[in-house]
Amino acid sequence: MTTPKDKLLFTPGPLTTSGSVKSAMMHDLGSRDGEFIRIVREVRERLLSIGYVSREEGYEAVLMQGSGTFGIESVISSTIPSGKKILVVINGAYGERMVKIARALGIETVELRYDENRVPSAEAVAAMLAHDEDIHTIAVVHCETTTGIINPIGEIGAVVRKAGRNYFVDAMSSFGAVPIDIGSAGIDFLVSSANKCIEGVPGFSFILANKRALERAQGIARSVSFDLYSQWIGLEESGQFRFTPPTHAILAFYQALLELENEGGVLGRARRYSENHSVLLYGMEQLGFECYLENEHRGYIITSFHYPRHPHFVFEHFYEALNRRGMVIYPGKLSKVDCFRIGNIGRLFPDDIHALLAAIRDALTELGIPIPVE
Repeated sequence: MTTPKDKLLFTPGPLTTSGSVKSAMMHDLGSRDGEFIRIVREVRERLLSIGYVSREEGYEAVLMQGSGTFGIESVISSTIPSGKKILVVINGAYGERMVKIARALGIETVELRYDENRVPSAEAVAAMLAHDEDIHTIAVVHCETTTGIINPIGEIGAVVRKAGRNYFVDAMSSFGAVPIDIGSAGIDFLVSSANKCIEGVPGFSFILANKRALERAQGIARSVSFDLYSQWIGLEESGQFRFTPPTHAILAFYQALLELENEGGVLGRARRYSENHSVLLYGMEQLGFECYLENEHRGYIITSFHYPRHPHFVFEHFYEALNRRGMVIYPGKLSKVDCFRIGNIGRLFPDDIHALLAAIRDALTELGIPIPVE
């Protein structure tokens, strides 16, 4: 699955990938090659099915070169008419990033802010929509990887639909492993990335869109490269990208989609990630670590842990001790609390989590931090 030199990535992405996904990139295909065009078409269809929708039901999948943030910027820059506003629901760094993108584009923002350990309220969204008719789009992060909190996209979607506004969900770290029925949730635009729960490699993001909302975006784009409508039209008319596609990353992603299907689809992947999460939580508790989020708000994608209350704990030293043992975790992104994060996703299994826990035990001993007596 990995070479002896590969480290295990307990991060929110890029992730540990399977050997077969890596091997899929060992082929060269031209961007106009019939085989590549066929693969792109099938990738688009499979993505819609993962979101429990189809073209026949009025949904489209658009691939966009670049990281997940490029896909986010594509939607924000291409779908909000001049003079209209975006309401961003924020309880972490990735909601803040949406605001930053919108402001850089000259789009007026309205912000509904929560502490990083609090779940947003659909009723509060409804009240803001009733108060401001110029709000065109409501944006929310599903799994806010600042903490791993899961936001109630279904409840928020219901009030957005009732108000007749556009609904945009950043499902970067959840799509493919947390069931999302795009139609039932009333989502107009959903963005995720190749190198997250579908376990591909970096290189492109994708936007799953309500076709009517996508058609209304014609002529709105504030950018040539990020023009979502034109990207869609290009794929529809010729099956080709407007600009050079990440061919190797798409080949890897196609293989990753086949492996997702073989694992039992979204529900099968959710079972493995949930088991990883359970093993991690139990083991970290035994080692004396405390979770940042309350149990009812935690997802199984990524988990935030408080720093130990010990003078010898320095995160950079802890990180390096794990890195030397072939384990890569993630620093925290919280604004007020010292935490670090451990991802449960990617081509990881419970045995890998046990290996990480053993490495954490060794690292704590190396740093002179006592471990609770079992």
